[in-house]
Order: sequence, then structure tokens, then C-alpha cells
Amino acid sequence: MRVRREPAIQIKTAAQLAAMAEAGQVVASALKAAAAAVAPGVSTAELDAIAAREIRAAGATPSFLGYHGFPATICASVNDEIVHGIPREGRRLRAGDVVSIDCGAVVDGWHADAALTVPVGTVRAELGRLTATCERALWHGLAAARPGARLGDISHAVESSIAAAGPYGVVEEYTGHGIGTAMHMDPPVPNYGRPGRGPRLRAGMALAIEPMVVLGSPETILLDDGWTVITADGSWAAHFEHTVAITADGPWVLTAADGGQAGLGDTRHSDPASVPPTPAGS
Repeated sequence: MRVRREPAIQIKTAAQLAAMAEAGQVVASALKAAAAAVAPGVSTAELDAIAAREIRAAGATPSFLGYHGFPATICASVNDEIVHGIPREGRRLRAGDVVSIDCGAVVDGWHADAALTVPVGTVRAELGRLTATCERALWHGLAAARPGARLGDISHAVESSIAAAGPYGVVEEYTGHGIGTAMHMDPPVPNYGRPGRGPRLRAGMALAIEPMVVLGSPETILLDDGWTVITADGSWAAHFEHTVAITADGPWVLTAADGGQAGLGDTRHSDPASVPPTPAGS
């Protein structure tokens, strides 16, 4: 009989988590600055330049730039692009678009990673619901990141929150991940799964949880640039992410300005099963 081995998950000291929190706050500031600049006519290359300035000004290093050859500081994914869109001067945002901005930074060798989806001006109501659903699912996943829980409890919390909101597609080919001395580490963190399964969570672990939710089919296509992932059916997507440390006191969201207090507090009053589903075709 073959013995199944769970992936080794890096355990950090309090000082190491504090370094990750420094990186997390740099990421939060970079994302805030880039999101504030989103407007019709702005190019995704301009958003990249803004994030790069914020990261360098803080004395940190971009995680993404040069990673396996990636040519930019952020990923900027527009509309039907799910993740890993390459910022370009010729890609200018238009009113009604949505753009997902993903960013990472390193401080003293420790990484943090986060993402958010931003509307460009006024967007269709279904896109507002899509982004709200994705962000709410992220916070439900973060709330499940507690010592003694299982990794599958996070995945199940994300999936349950999305399912309660309506008939959305949950991307399965791309997942969250462990994070620490490298940006991508064990374990993978799927956005779907059964509770009570997978490695047991321990204080000192850190995870990047990142639901990717689409209006249609979750099937994906990788473009010829080797990076940009789009929906196979052309439906639009949302992507939210935070880096969370698992502590004895509960989740510490390293990439949220307040450590996640507001978002985690909202989940205490929001049972995924109580979210009214979106009517089909609305």
C-alpha cells in the first residue's frame, strides 16, 4: 500500500510573520494606489508603473517582476481575462470594464500577495454582483483559516459562499497557495472542496487565498503570451486575494490595512447559506 504524504507547509516565527506583514502593507498600499488610478482611458501599463513606484518607495521588491520571466510588477486582467494579464501601454481601460489587479512584494526575503477587482466607471449590475460575490467568498475563506481546522474547510467556505450567491463558475485550474520565503509554496489552496479534508492548519502557517469567479463556464484558455488566462466562453471574471497568517488568536490578514478586522467581522454576521441567490438571467 502506498502511503499518502501531505505536503510540508512552512511554519513561521512571530518575527517572520511580522516581516510578512510589512510586505503585506506594502502590497496593500500599492493596490490602493493602482485602484485609485483606474479610470476610462488609463492604460494597464500606467497602473503597473504606479504600483512599482509604491513598492520601490517603501524599500521593498516586487515579487512578480522577473518571476519565471514575467515582465511587470502587477498582473492586470481585464473583463474575460481571469488572471496573469500582462500590463500594456496599448491596453486602455474603457467605461464599463472591470480590471483585476494582482500584486506581490518582498521584504527581507518574505513575500505577501493580494488582488482585487475594480470597476471602471459604472458597470452592469451583474458585474457588481459578481465582484461582491467573489470578495465575500474570499472573506469567508479567510475566516476559516484557524488553528485546528483543515485546509478543506477554507476551500469549502469559499465554494459555499459562491454557491449561495448564484449560478457562478468557480475556476478550478488556478488556486491559492502557501506563501513565505517564496511566493508560491505548498499547499495549493483550491476554491472548492469538502470540509474536514486536507492538512491540519497550525499557527505559523501563511496562505494566499484567492477565489476566481466567472459569470459563465469555469473552463479556461491560456493565451499565446504564455501568461494571460481567459475564460473559454468569453464570460467576465472577478479575482480577489489576501495573504493570511494563521495564529493562535485567529486569522491575521497581512495584506489588509486593518489586519482583516472589518472583513472578518462582516463574516460573523453573514452565513453563506443566508445569501439570496441571483436569479438566472438577471
